[in-house]
Amino acid sequence: MNELKAGPETCHWGFFDATLPPVLTIKSGEEVVINTVSGAPAVLPDAGDGFYIPPELLALHAMGPPAMPGHILTGPVAVEGAQAGDVLQVDILDVTLAQDWGYNMIRPLVGTLPLDFPEQNLTIIPLDGSRGEATMPWGLKLPLAPFFGVMAVAPPQGWGRISTIEPRAHGGNLDNKELVAGTTLYLPVHAEGALFSCGDGHGAQGDGEVCVTAIETALKGRFRLTVRRDLDITYPQAETPTHIITMGMHADLDQCVEIALRRMIEVVADRVKISRAEAYMLCSLAGDLRITQTVNREKGVHMMMAKNLL
Repeated sequence: MNELKAGPETCHWGFFDATLPPVLTIKSGEEVVINTVSGAPAVLPDAGDGFYIPPELLALHAMGPPAMPGHILTGPVAVEGAQAGDVLQVDILDVTLAQDWGYNMIRPLVGTLPLDFPEQNLTIIPLDGSRGEATMPWGLKLPLAPFFGVMAVAPPQGWGRISTIEPRAHGGNLDNKELVAGTTLYLPVHAEGALFSCGDGHGAQGDGEVCVTAIETALKGRFRLTVRRDLDITYPQAETPTHIITMGMHADLDQCVEIALRRMIEVVADRVKISRAEAYMLCSLAGDLRITQTVNREKGVHMMMAKNLL
């Protein structure tokens, strides 16, 4: 089994860049385990609180602040044979906690209500992997549903070095809570090797992620990465065992809706061999538009369509 540890030699912090060399190369169809960490020094629990702090996270902190604000990502992983114009099929086989705590941070001037909360508020949240629950400060046992907020291939080389904060056509900070273990993400390839990275582990998140953060934590993921040349997918798309998911990312939430809806119309029309008008009608009768997130400068909407209807 290929396994990638997190650490200064295997993580990039705050940016995507098509010229970043891979830290691991695998064959198409192989599985890889990727370990991730999360959080800047300011969000760590106090040393006396008894929580496990991954030493690899402290090693990253020792290197100083990142050149760009954003997420700590492990990778990139190159997949042999992947070329621009291909699609990388990312089967998310397993996602597990890698530490016993997470954090949530409310910061002034950001989030869905940027002016409503003028004080910074950091909450350390205990996590129980065996029970699959988080303990909130007022005693609520919140069920965990871990997933990676960021999964991406390299962006087009012409974009240069870009932030991890905004989700875009290469994937990135999708923050889509549907992408748990057992689901599949499809990402259009823009660079040789595809160059897959992931991070921004979330223990639980609501649609919207309205205060900017979920339960941010360290996760371990097991993925199967497969190069596909038989798919016409030019924008992130996903499947759960029961649903097709199309996505839209834009600074304007209305534009997000239109992007996700238009892509679902194309998927439905192609799979069922019906007209675009008929597919539009089915989207109105049975498709579900959901807000993915409203906080990453480029907002997100995803549309879900039950596969048994197709």
